[in-house]
Amino acid sequence: MMRTSMLFAVLLLLFTPTAFAGEPEINVNAVCKARLADAKMLQIMPDQSDEDCARDEEAAKQQLGTLWASTSVSARNQCQSDARSLGTMGYLDLLSCLQIAEDLKSGPQEGTGKQSMAHRQ
Repeated sequence: MMRTSMLFAVLLLLFTPTAFAGEPEINVNAVCKARLADAKMLQIMPDQSDEDCARDEEAAKQQLGTLWASTSVSARNQCQSDARSLGTMGYLDLLSCLQIAEDLKSGPQEGTGKQSMAHRQ
């Protein structure tokens, strides 16, 4: 029985979705170097320097910390999965995705001045 419990515990740790494990740890320097390499490969000017990229990623990491716990597990898993499949696994990407998920969950806001197409006609 003890052996079965240990095996179950190990399997649970191995197959627990990453969103349950807390905020992801992302190598900011690797993300910024990859973005710079992509710009060079595409022969375009990079949007920002490595230092600016790292500063922006660290700022996004701080913002992500407050949003992560309040976001649903399904949204966290979906954003992480999307980022991995697109090859854009940075804190800025995760933060943007989670903010969009939160906006979609809360629905349209009244008083924003935006009208649907049905109301315009």
